[in-house]
Amino acid sequence: MEDRPPVVSKQQSRLVRGVPTQVVCTAFSSHILVVVTQLGKMGTLVALEPGPVTGDVGKPMLSTRVLLGQDEPLTHVFAKNLVAFVSQEAGNRAVLLALALKDRSLEGLQALREVIQTCQVW
Repeated sequence: MEDRPPVVSKQQSRLVRGVPTQVVCTAFSSHILVVVTQLGKMGTLVALEPGPVTGDVGKPMLSTRVLLGQDEPLTHVFAKNLVAFVSQEAGNRAVLLALALKDRSLEGLQALREVIQTCQVW
């Protein structure tokens, strides 16, 4: 039997486009929790659930649902673009994303994805 702890977590602090940013990734048995904050709080909590894989499509569709915070269209777009790869790389596990950002630019999104990748726990 492996001596792996039941909960695995990694954290990074970086400057993303001049804004101090903290990222924490935690792997639970059925979900991955990703916290991305530039405001020092968890902010909006979004659940990303993989749907069933259809015959000709190799990747499942991710549905997003805001559990806590502002339910805005941009939040759903950001969530899917920021952590879709996490779900796929983790074997299509569900992802909970806590998001509190100052910088909502495309360049910032790409930089945040790179920071999340360095916190890989899946």
